[in-house]
Amino acid sequence: MSEIKCQCGHTNPFGTVLCEKCGRPQTEAAKESTLVDMRYEGSARRSQTYNKSIIDRIWNFFSSVKIGISIIVAVLATSAIGTMFPQKMYVAASTDAEYLAYYERLYGFAGTLYYKLGFYDMYSSWWFKILIGMLCTSIIIASIDRVIPLYKSLKLQKTKRHPSFMKRQRVYGVGKVSDVDDSFEKAENKLKELKYKVKVEDGAILAEKNRFARWGPYVNHTGLIIFFFGILLHGIPGFYVDETMWLREGETRSIPGAPGYYLKNNKFIIENYTKEDSGQVFETALDRVGMIAKNYQTDVSLYKKETDGLPGQSENLEFQKDYSIIVNKPLTFDGYSVFQMDYRLDELSAMTFQLTEKATEKSLGEFTVDLVTPERIYDLGNGATVELKNYFPDYNGVEDGVPVSKSPIPNNPAFIFKMTTPAKTDGEMSFVAIRQTLETEVNEYKVNFVSAETRDISGLTIRKDKTLYILILGGIIFMIGVTQGAYWNHRRIWVQKGEDDEMLIAAHTNKNWFYLKKEIDIVKDYANLPIYEDREDSDSQLDDQEGDFK
Repeated sequence: MSEIKCQCGHTNPFGTVLCEKCGRPQTEAAKESTLVDMRYEGSARRSQTYNKSIIDRIWNFFSSVKIGISIIVAVLATSAIGTMFPQKMYVAASTDAEYLAYYERLYGFAGTLYYKLGFYDMYSSWWFKILIGMLCTSIIIASIDRVIPLYKSLKLQKTKRHPSFMKRQRVYGVGKVSDVDDSFEKAENKLKELKYKVKVEDGAILAEKNRFARWGPYVNHTGLIIFFFGILLHGIPGFYVDETMWLREGETRSIPGAPGYYLKNNKFIIENYTKEDSGQVFETALDRVGMIAKNYQTDVSLYKKETDGLPGQSENLEFQKDYSIIVNKPLTFDGYSVFQMDYRLDELSAMTFQLTEKATEKSLGEFTVDLVTPERIYDLGNGATVELKNYFPDYNGVEDGVPVSKSPIPNNPAFIFKMTTPAKTDGEMSFVAIRQTLETEVNEYKVNFVSAETRDISGLTIRKDKTLYILILGGIIFMIGVTQGAYWNHRRIWVQKGEDDEMLIAAHTNKNWFYLKKEIDIVKDYANLPIYEDREDSDSQLDDQEGDFK
């Protein structure tokens, strides 16, 4: 696109609003305006200059403030939806089927949709990472689009500016003085005394202070980019692990997120407060709820697989150590930490039944069904066997004539048994639930419930985070940028000699105009400069901090 040549002879890139050398307005809008827009020093930005290639359009798309805000709103909205129901780390499940059953059982269709859309594990979902990636891209492109021209403009800014530039500043004054040279020299000395960096050239003064404050927004954007980069690293194996596992007493399972490591739950221990040892502290609460946990822990054994094998196999394990996992005292190994987070008491683990003859109540023997890994055939001796035809761990009634289970957890087990005896070689069928027994026809034999075994379950969280220091670094840089932009402001004061003993004075700051005008008053009174005016209404004195576009 064609360049713009100013009256002063300087050639400016297309899209320049103010001449880079003298400050004359270069666009019709700038020429007609009373106050000039100083947000980017009137420099040309790439997003406002090129719009031909696909790269230009992508650049212009992500450099837009509206697009950036839309992405932020999308991130916030999805994060809010992710808090509607518990995330997977708070659910007592370990397989996809168990998670689906949990959300479907408690929240119905909304829970099923919540699971299938990935909101149950939102922060690890691919679409949430894409949103974060788009936000990072928007911040990077928008920052580059603004910071580079701003840096060039400030670095190359000239001391002497055209009167049209001075007149279009918010703070501006012009008038005759008794001694131009004396006022000029006094103004220079007083500005230096006020800690301004002063440049003098051809009858013009440029006094500048706290330019570094202009980079505050870009510093905190850099911190955000580093922070989001750390979040995106969570999706790379080995950098971040945040998994949960429910481990039953006596059970040995592979540790999710820690390949090759296994954990055995030797015993779960819970201690509760009593009125005797708690005094008056928990007495009221104990009367109300009946039980308050004093301590709960899981005694575990850690193993490591010696040789490669199929995932989940618990063979050829090498003992590592025994440990008691207590709240806030995790098991640590190889960069991993295993925390005690939750527990469930008295889950059914096995049920013992007795096969009896109805007429005589004679027992033909007992058998025990393991509710986690039930056997198929139970031989009672004397020619009597019981075959487990079907098993419903969490029986939830009959749908379309077929019994259904709403979860794989043995909360309400039900069974279909085939009973074979010497007198009934063809066998008899019986449906047995905790409080229900159904027979397709009148049987001579029945299965009676004898006893049940229970065990406790420990809810453990496994964590490993190699990105923590990256997140901390991003947070520190972000706060440096916030502090830099919030507590300092870039101030500039221009003083120039005019014609016929006139002097011009103008000033600009990205915020805190009150303090800038206070300093101008000090210089004006000392150097006998002309009276200036603030041409912005006091009701609309808003800070226009450079680059703080997000």
